[in-house]
Formats: sequence, structure tokens, C-alpha cells
Amino acid sequence: MKLSILGGGGFRTPYVYQALLRDQGSPRIDEVTLHDLDEQRLHTMVAILTELAAGYPDPPLVKPTTSLPAAVEGSDFVFAALRVGGLEGRRCDEHVALDLNVLGQETTGPGGLAYAIRTVPVMVEAARVIRELAPDAYVLNFTNPAGIITEAMQAVLGDRVLGICDTPSGLGRRVAELLGLDQSRVRLDYLGLNHLGWMRGIHHDGRDVLPGLLADDAALGALEEGEIFGLDWIRALGSIPNEYLYYYYFNRDAVRRIVESGQTRGDFLARTQDEFYRAAHRQGAGVADRWRDTVARRSASYMAEARGDAAGTGHVGRPEADPADQGYAGVALGVMTAISRNERQTMILNVRNNGTIAGLPDDAVVEVPTMVDANGVHPLAIGRPDLHQLGLMAQVKNVERATIAAALSGSRSAAVTAFALHPLVDSVTVARSLVAGYVARIPQVAAVLTGR
Repeated sequence: MKLSILGGGGFRTPYVYQALLRDQGSPRIDEVTLHDLDEQRLHTMVAILTELAAGYPDPPLVKPTTSLPAAVEGSDFVFAALRVGGLEGRRCDEHVALDLNVLGQETTGPGGLAYAIRTVPVMVEAARVIRELAPDAYVLNFTNPAGIITEAMQAVLGDRVLGICDTPSGLGRRVAELLGLDQSRVRLDYLGLNHLGWMRGIHHDGRDVLPGLLADDAALGALEEGEIFGLDWIRALGSIPNEYLYYYYFNRDAVRRIVESGQTRGDFLARTQDEFYRAAHRQGAGVADRWRDTVARRSASYMAEARGDAAGTGHVGRPEADPADQGYAGVALGVMTAISRNERQTMILNVRNNGTIAGLPDDAVVEVPTMVDANGVHPLAIGRPDLHQLGLMAQVKNVERATIAAALSGSRSAAVTAFALHPLVDSVTVARSLVAGYVARIPQVAAVLTGR
């Protein structure tokens, strides 16, 4: 089977390839096509993957290309992880917002909307190419903001596009490990949108263990979410929030700390990734080890600038699990094996709602437990959200749809509407300044928003 990776020169590619190397089932991926517009990064990535494959029997063949049609044609699966505008675009996403004392973050709030505006047209065009050259392929979208991009691509490809994120499943895994439970016997009650969701129940052998966890100071405090949100707030919610809800529940704290840190996450990644690619291009043997070292530094600084540590310094969160086994690459491999081998699995994915969350449109992309098999993806029935959850999801979903409309129409006024309605902007005046700032600072946004 063939897997094409869009954005194949990026840092996530080795994780996906490692997962494929460790998979020896049948059928399996035997060809991986890397698509990227940067030939130097493609060259570096091929060198990394070649070193990672050493010692594995029959590793998947790696083919780099700058041609999207060549990459996609005949694919069984497409993994999408693009960054339109590069890390300089991400830095602008952050700084334009922070200059207005609004959250600067690549997926949440105005930064995520600016990212989506320039990314939606690119991904919709990719969806059209996939529909023409690989109509039976499933698209595993990791391009951020994942919920928005997945929904935009579904308008072309339908349910063959699903969004993957390791945060919800990672939370369930960490809870199971903390409580000493067999993860294969744990069923998670989770609902939300991408980077905006709540773990409402953790069922093990028919018993919900979440109430006991919430009542246990030591156990709840051992979770990263206990550190992020505080035990009292988690208990007030009666559920464990996705870590990205920190930006909603502690918005002013996050903005203040990012500003005080003097360095955004994008600043840190732009510097370290640039250093990596420049050094890796000149390096011979050992380039895979350099990649591992750089990834370790990235992981150690995750959300640090928003939570009070300087970005790029000491570890403030959970130890980094190997994403090739347990993170987004593991989720991607799980989806591919479930579909190709009919090995039924249940994962938390971004899929079409189809009545799963009462109160949201059927064609809205939501993040919920989903059963995957050879017949595709099937969201599982869940209980109704409470009013707080539904209200926040509905408001953000409306913003996501307005953002897609602005990106496809090129209308600046539609973009202003999307920004103004976001709960983390909450000001028409600020929304206008944000759109003007992004158009002025990011060429790819200016190229999209050409209309009134």
C-alpha cells in the first residue's frame, strides 16, 4: 500500500515512518511518498528516514517529490501535515495578536484563525487533487487547525477525511497508567471540538473511575491537567478539560505570561528548527540523532511560555511519550490498520458529527470516540453536553465556519466577522485590527483576503 505525506519535509514525518517500521502486519505500507516544496528539507528528511530504517526488514520505500499530483496518485492513505507560511507565519500569528493584548497561539484564538485563512484554500485544492488521482484514499489530517481543515476538506471528499490529534487519547492513556488500569479495557467518554473538549467519564469494566480520580488529591494532582487547571477548578467542572482549554479558562494569565516570557513558542521553534535544518544539510552520518535531540528540546518547552516558564527551558509538562507508538503517529497507524486489515479499533478522532453531539449541525466536524474498521469511521453515541460545553462549542464552531467562508470567498469583512465572534477576541474593533495586521504581516493571508 502507498502512503503519501503532504508536508513530508516537516518534523512529524520521522514519527510516522517509525510507526510504519515497527508495523509488520499484512497488508502494510510499503511505499511512502514525501511531498514538500522545499527540496533541501526533503533531502534532509530522506537521510533521517534512511538512518531510522537501518536494521529493519523490508522498510517502506521512500520517494521524495515536489509534485503534489505525483505524490498523491494511487495513494491508499494520505497523511497531511502542512504549515502554510512556515514558522515565520506562525510567529506572525502570535505576535500580531499579542501586540493587541490578545492570545497568540497557532490553533486557538485569532492566531488559529489567521493560520486557517491561508491554509484552507491550499488544503481544499489538495482535496481536489486527491479526489481526482486517489479517489479511494483516506485522508488523515494533522494540518492545523485540525478541526477547521478537516471540515473544509470534507466538503470535497466527505467522510474519507478525518482529523487526528493525540491530546485526548494521550489523556486517557495517562489516566489509565496512573490508576494501573488495562488501557484496552478502558472506554473514554469524551466530547468536543479539536483542542476544545472534556473527558467526562473513564469507564473500566463498566465502572466509571472518574469520580474517584476527581476525589483523590494525590492522583488528580499527579496529572498534568491538575497542575495546569488546579484541582478545585477541575472538580467544579466535573470533568477533565483538554489542556488547550487553559487558553479559555485562564486567558488573561496566558496572555500575560506569554508577553512576559519575551519569546513565543513560534520564536523558539523558528530558531531551533532553522538551526537544525542548516546543520543537518551539512551533516553526514548521525542526522537522525540530531533530529532526536532537537525534538527533545521541543517537547521540553511545550506550553512553557504560557504557563510561566521561559520557552525552551526546563520541562514543565508530562514526559514525552514516543509519538511513533502512542501519539499522533500511533493514532494514524491505528486508523490505517483498522481500515486495511479490518482490525476494529476505537479512537478519539475528528469526524462528521452526524447527530453525535446534540445541538451541533450534522455536518460539523467534532472530536469524539469513533469506531474504525474496513467500512470506514463511525462516531459512537455519547451523552448530551451540558450547557457550558454546548455553548462554547457552538460559539467556536460558528467561528470556524465563518473562517472557512472567509478563506474561500476572500472577503475581509467575512474575516472580521469570524474574528469578532471568537470568545477570545470579543471586540469588533480588535477584530478589525487583527485582520489588518495579519494582511500586512503575512503574505499568504494577504493573497487570500483580496475582497471587501
